[in-house]
Amino acid sequence: MFKTLATLALLGAAQAHYTFPGLIYNGKTEADWSYVRKTTNYNSHSPVQDVQDSQIRCYELEPGSNGAKTMAVKAGDKVGFRVDGGIQHPGPLAFYMAKAPSGETAETFSGEGADWFKIYEDGPTFGDEITWPSSDLDEVSVELPTCLAEGYYLLRVEHIALHSAGSEGGAQFYQACAQLHVSGGGSETFSGVSLPGAYKATDPGILFQLYYPVPTSYENPGPAVVKC
Repeated sequence: MFKTLATLALLGAAQAHYTFPGLIYNGKTEADWSYVRKTTNYNSHSPVQDVQDSQIRCYELEPGSNGAKTMAVKAGDKVGFRVDGGIQHPGPLAFYMAKAPSGETAETFSGEGADWFKIYEDGPTFGDEITWPSSDLDEVSVELPTCLAEGYYLLRVEHIALHSAGSEGGAQFYQACAQLHVSGGGSETFSGVSLPGAYKATDPGILFQLYYPVPTSYENPGPAVVKC
């Protein structure tokens, strides 16, 4: 059995990597990188594996000059990302947001500081193997909190691939940030965490033995999901 599971791990490592280049809103998938900050892995599709690397935030190719526009949306709307290559590895999906401070826009906001709050995370199903609902998806989406204060935001999608996470530094992070202006909500502003800073390489949801013995529990890394 161990040999079979080890073979599965190697096969997983050989599968294609992925990016999140296209914003999806109102049923329309926008052109790649038109509302999403172009990521360093736009060509290679390779992940970030150092949780202390500043690339863990938005994986930006050219911070400060990304060229992306800002999409006007409403609080409570569904917003998504096209997944180039599809999510080919097992692991959790999450969405974070960060509100730009006064005097900045979504286009000028770097995302530095303790501004990131989590609005969604998925969880696995346990059985003969552990599986996640995001596996094999070529689109992922989230409903924005209805109580959000009006303003400019970054919306960050994150998928953590756990097929090689049994050793420290083996988890693979795939992420991207879209630029939004949110209106029509409430007045809620949430405290947040810093990226990098929210994760440690030894967090139980990051340093994780996926295959054997088959897990019976999983702890998502990072902060809890906010509630209105």
